[in-house]
Order: sequence, then structure tokens, then C-alpha cells
Amino acid sequence: MDSIDIEGIPDIRNYVPRSVKEAFAIQRALKERVSLENSFESISLIAGVDLAILKERKQLVCGIILFEFPELSIIDKVYSIVDEKFPYIPGLLSFREGPAIIEAYGKLEVKPDILILDGQGIAHPRGFGIACHIGVILDIPTIGVGKKKLYGTFDELGMVPGRYSPLYSKQGDTIGAVLRTKKNTKPVFVSPGHKIDLPSALEVVTECARGYRVPEPTRQADKYVAELKKEFL
Repeated sequence: MDSIDIEGIPDIRNYVPRSVKEAFAIQRALKERVSLENSFESISLIAGVDLAILKERKQLVCGIILFEFPELSIIDKVYSIVDEKFPYIPGLLSFREGPAIIEAYGKLEVKPDILILDGQGIAHPRGFGIACHIGVILDIPTIGVGKKKLYGTFDELGMVPGRYSPLYSKQGDTIGAVLRTKKNTKPVFVSPGHKIDLPSALEVVTECARGYRVPEPTRQADKYVAELKKEFL
């Protein structure tokens, strides 16, 4: 399946692809909607997302924490638990985790200016990671911050916090940045998802690095999800 009519899918937010080929086709179609231009004039609210698997229940739990920016004081916490409907397939994470994120996001009474996800944006083999998928589906600015490289090449960077190196595609395009957030720790991989450019994404993530490797919004979301997992297991 080379192409698909996205408009013909009545509920794309919760649609589960019937095959890997169909998932690839949906990614290609949605990729055409990605914008790498800032859609905001200022940032006052930011949110972090994380998920965990409830294996015995065959469900996913998603937690989202809303923060004031740049203070990063917590304003709200929401979560969702959804049934696992799509298997784990590298590069297709959004079809497995997306429904939980979308449901949790809908519970936020006040929406963030930017959503940070533990995963990739355009630094993805097909240029459409989970941060792109969620950004396009919800029509919001998103940033992907991965702990591991999924795709791309980069030059080694120094150990000083704040240093970064461009992340390049096979074609030589800049698709993200490898950022050192903490001394003597592995870097993180930053890439824009939707409605934000790379310099702004890098600036936001750098500002959110508060002495830890992972930026504070997703670090706190990870802790929140760990608590929820214990509660529901």
C-alpha cells in the first residue's frame, strides 16, 4: 500500500492500522502535514509525556504533567489507561502509544504551548516519529527527546553541558541535535515534531535540563507513570 486517503478515515485519532504496510502509508500521508515553523509567539506553559506498559493487563498507562515555563512549577497532572491494540514495532511507536497520549491530553483543562515527548520527531527513518504524529493529530507544537538515537549521524561533542552537535539524515539534511544536558552522561536526541523549528526546540529542551540528563517535563512524567504503574498493577 503506497498511499492512503487520510480524509477517508473517520476517526484518525483512534484508528488502528490493519497491517504494517497500512501504518507506513498513514505515516507518509500525515508527514505531508508536518510544519517546522513556530506557531507560537511566546511560551508560558509546557507539558511532558511518558508511558508504561501494564503487561498483565495488556494495557498502556500514559501520564502528562503540565508546567509553568520557564519556572517549571507543576500546574496539573492527568493520566489515561487504554487497551494495547497495536504491537511494538520499531519506527511505528505512535500507533501503539498514540491513543493513550491523545486520551490523556484531552483531560487537560488548560493546554500547553508545547508538548515534549520521550521519543523522536523528524529524526526518524521516515521523518515521522511519535512527536510528529501526536503533533499533527492534535495540531499542537511538539518536541521529541529520545534517550537513544533511532536514525541519523552526528559528530562527537564535548562533555560540557549545553554543547550540541547537529544530527544528519542520510541525505545530509539536519533533522535534529545531539545535546549534552549533564556532564559525563550520555546525550539526548532532540528533534522537532510539529509547529516548531529546531533552534526553538533545542532552546526549550536546554532550558528544561535542570541538572539531570532528561529534561524536567519528561523526567517528572516518567516518575508519575512509575507511580501509576505501581497503583494499577
